[in-house]
Parts: sequence; structure tokens; C-alpha cells
Amino acid sequence: MVTGRTVGRSADEVAEAGRVTAKLADAARVYSADRYQDALRMLRKLSTQAPGSAAVKELLGLTLYRLARWPLALRELQEHHEMSGSYDQFPVIADCYRAMHRYVEAEATWSELRQASPSPEVVAEGRLVAAGCLADQGDLRGAVKLLESTLRRTRPKPLHLRQWYALADLYERAGELPRARDIFIQIAAVDPDAYDVKQRLVALG
Repeated sequence: MVTGRTVGRSADEVAEAGRVTAKLADAARVYSADRYQDALRMLRKLSTQAPGSAAVKELLGLTLYRLARWPLALRELQEHHEMSGSYDQFPVIADCYRAMHRYVEAEATWSELRQASPSPEVVAEGRLVAAGCLADQGDLRGAVKLLESTLRRTRPKPLHLRQWYALADLYERAGELPRARDIFIQIAAVDPDAYDVKQRLVALG
């Protein structure tokens, strides 16, 4: 038998969930406007109010990441993964490790992400971070090798162009200027306004 008290409790829970959802949407709009400090204030209150919300953990972690608060961002995003099972923010987790020069953990995060193989977009972001970690440690050849396979795409999407740009930048850093120029030209052929490709081509001559 359902009592009036149970119904009342359930209604309260539904109302509270609605309030949390509305506040989270407000925080998301503030975050999207790049007002990260304001978003952080909103999300800290919301996190106290709804400690079991994976969505709040995710947005709080991303906000802390934008503010370069790596350890705190890492904690929130790892908790989001544990609560939701989602790998969507693993590239950000890996980038937090990278920012703290914890390359072993960054590599382990990339390895787990690659094995889980969620969406192509998420894996592409993870590959970019993994290549950046190798480059940070002076392994430009390894970083290039990680991204070279993306050049085989005949119908590149924006995620491929991002990887091509990173690859061209790595070639330039390695002193392989003709190769860098060729890839910047490939990017410009797909999207002439992508990133600062026009300026990079002018600089390369």
C-alpha cells in the first residue's frame, strides 16, 4: 500500500530533481559563455546540493579544467566516470595528467580509452592528448607516428582536421617544413578558414 507520506516524499524528490536540473542548465549556459568563475560558484553550491549527480560532477570538472585547476578537475572527472561509466571526459582527464607532467598516468588513461573505444570524436581527442604527451617528452617521432594514420581519410571531418593540424605543427617543430606545408595545404583544401592555416602557410613560405 502506498501511503500519503511516501507519495509526499516522492513528490519532494521529483521537485528537488527538477530544481537541480534547472540550476545545472543555468550553470551550463554560464559555462558556455566562458564565465568560468561564475559557473564554478554555481556548481560548487549545486555539488553540495546534489552530491550524487554525475552531470554536476562532469560540468564542475570541466569548469575546473578551464580554470587550470588540474588536481581538482581530475578528481571531479574521475568521480563522474565512476558514477556514470562514461569515457567521454577521458581525454580531459589525460590532459590534466599531462598538465601536471604525470605522463605515465596520461598514457594509461589513453590506453584505457583506446580499449574502451567510445565515439570516434572522443578517441580522436584522446589521441591528440597522447601525441602531445609524447611531444612534451621530446618524442616528436612517436607523436607524429600516432597521428599519421589520420591522413588516410578521403572525407575528413572536423575531428580529422584537428589531428592534421597537430601533425603539421609537429612536423614544423621537427624541422620537416615541406611535410608541414603539405599538410597545411591539405587542411586549407578542405576548409580554407580552419584555425590559422593561412598564416601558417605564409610563414612557411
